[in-house]
Amino acid sequence: MERKLTTSMKMSMDHKAIDRLRDFPELTPIYREAHDRPPIKVFNREIEDCRNYLSANRRDFYKILMIAGGKGVFTLGLNKYLIDTPTLLFIHPNDIISWQKTSGESAGYYLLFKRDFINHHPMLKATLERLNLFKDKSKSVIRIEDRDLPGFNRLWESMYQEQGNELGYDAIQAYIQLLMIESARKSNYLVPQRTDEEYDHIHRFFGLLEEEVSQINYENPIRLRTAQEFAVSLNLHPNYLNRILKKRTGQNVSTHIKGRLLDECKALLIQTTWTLDQISYAVGFSDQPNFNFFFKKNTGCTPNAFRRGVSQ
Repeated sequence: MERKLTTSMKMSMDHKAIDRLRDFPELTPIYREAHDRPPIKVFNREIEDCRNYLSANRRDFYKILMIAGGKGVFTLGLNKYLIDTPTLLFIHPNDIISWQKTSGESAGYYLLFKRDFINHHPMLKATLERLNLFKDKSKSVIRIEDRDLPGFNRLWESMYQEQGNELGYDAIQAYIQLLMIESARKSNYLVPQRTDEEYDHIHRFFGLLEEEVSQINYENPIRLRTAQEFAVSLNLHPNYLNRILKKRTGQNVSTHIKGRLLDECKALLIQTTWTLDQISYAVGFSDQPNFNFFFKKNTGCTPNAFRRGVSQ
């Protein structure tokens, strides 16, 4: 049954700009200099909670959040949720999110992990894709029954304690798989409310970008690469699409496309034996020198050097 917001819970979720996570290290426990190194980090919300109101385009991280204490309103993509009981949320890097705590003390956990962490753990990637908790928004917000909360707390505490241990990352990725399986098994999905039109356009843009990237191979290169091409596919004016993305995320269309293509280039270099010519063609470059220039400009190393460094 759909939950309605009470008058006291209704509030404006319309910020002029959506902060990127790394733009306010002083307001969250995710310190810029520290989190550039570990590919995954687990946090206890009682010790290291974020500020009450947070809106962000988390391009750099997947996030799993368990809210076990504190009530509020959570916006995920196009949907708003009243959180008043223990809840799990699975947040894709391209999701537009916000959180307004209205009462209670924060409790629970959250973890952040980079795309590269998934690329280095094929079983985690397979489970993530099979259960589809991050991409299918109807499955991304799951209510936890009181009787199940102790079991979830034990899983999170195990992940939290594994940080810094030998083979700790391997243990954490296994716990993440178990967390996703248990969450999918409960299937107690919350019913959302809708957000405004601009969020709808932004959500469609990120959905289209993910769809385009997911179909890349060296016989079928990416179809859309420019702001103009994406805007036409979305039946929007390029200037309007740029304006609302800049307003809501702080970055324009081209910057988002470039960042997502760079992530995919890294994944292809790690996960495939494709030649550099094949990869450069797949991601839309006319020749390998242009691809090399793009990759080195944005990472500081050549594609070959990146691939060698990963394999060592």
